[in-house]
Amino acid sequence: MKGINKDQESCQVIADELLARDNFLLVGHIIPDGDCIGSAAALLMGLMVLGKKAQVLLSDPVPEIYNFISVTADFKAQWPDDRVIENIIYLDCSDDTRVGEAIAASVDNTVTTFNIDHHATNDDFADYNWVDPHAAATAEMVLLLLNTMEVNIDADIATALYSGLVMDTGRFMYQSTSERTLMTASQLLNAGADLDLIRINLFESKTGKEMELIRLALNNLIISDDGRLAWISLPYKKVEEIGALKIHPESIINYTREIKGVEVGMLFREIEPGKIKIGFRAKKDIDVARIAAELGGGGHRQAAGAVYQGTLDEARTMVIKIVKDVLA
Repeated sequence: MKGINKDQESCQVIADELLARDNFLLVGHIIPDGDCIGSAAALLMGLMVLGKKAQVLLSDPVPEIYNFISVTADFKAQWPDDRVIENIIYLDCSDDTRVGEAIAASVDNTVTTFNIDHHATNDDFADYNWVDPHAAATAEMVLLLLNTMEVNIDADIATALYSGLVMDTGRFMYQSTSERTLMTASQLLNAGADLDLIRINLFESKTGKEMELIRLALNNLIISDDGRLAWISLPYKKVEEIGALKIHPESIINYTREIKGVEVGMLFREIEPGKIKIGFRAKKDIDVARIAAELGGGGHRQAAGAVYQGTLDEARTMVIKIVKDVLA
C-alpha cells in the first residue's frame, strides 16, 4: 500500500482537527459525480453522529440517480446565510475553484479550510491538506477518516461510500483499483452497504431522456483515421432540444474507450453556450491529467477533465491536435 504511513499521518491530523471543531460546511466540485456525492453524504452523516453541526453545499444539483443515498435531499444549493460557518471541507476537489464561482467567491479568510482529495494535480490549497493520489476514490479516504474518528459505519454511510467507490473505479476495473480499495469495499459490505439498491439505481434505472442523450452521443462519435483517438461532441442546442441539459451520465465518455484500438477517448460537452466541458479517458499508460493541466484542468493519469471557454469547434480542433502531438 503505497504511502500508507504518510496517508495515516495526514488523516490523523485532519481527524484530530475535526474532532476539536464544529460548524462545518462540506463542499464538492461542479457537476458532482458519485465519488463527490457519496463522500460528502458519508462525511456529513459521520459528523452528525459525532454531534457536530454540518451541511453540504453543491453548485449543481445532485443527479437523480443518487437520490437513494441518505441525506442527499438535505444538500444545499445556496450559501447558508442562516448558519455559522467556521470550517469548510473541500471533498474531491483538485483546486479551490472546482466548487463553482459562487461558492468560491463566498469563502473568506475567516474560516479554516480542509482539503481531502485523491487527484495527483491537487495544489494543496487549504489550511489542512490530505491528498492521496494512490487512493482510488475520495470515498476510500473518507472511510479511513471516519474509522480514525471512531465513527460507527452504519448501512447508510456504507452505502454512500460504496457508491462513490464503485463509480470512481469503474466497478473496480480501473487501474487505480488496489488492494486497499478492495479492503475498503470489504469493510463497507460488512457494514451493510446495500448492493441491490446501488446496482439498481446506478446501473439499471436509465430514463428515456438519458437514453436519448446516449443516442445523440453515439451518433456524434468520431474515430480518428488511425483509430487511436475517439471523441463525442454534445452541442448545447442539440442537448436542449431533447430536454437533457440537466442530465450528466458519467458513462457516456466510456463508449470512446471501449473501442478496440482507441488509446485516448474524449467528450466535448457544451454545458452552456461558449463553455465546453472536456473529458479525457486513456486506455494505456498515457497521462491525460497532464493534457488536462495544459487547459487549466486536472485529474488522474487515465481520467481527467478541463473546461474551455470558446466554441465547440475551437475546443475540438485545439485539443485533438494536443492529443495527437502527445501520441506522436
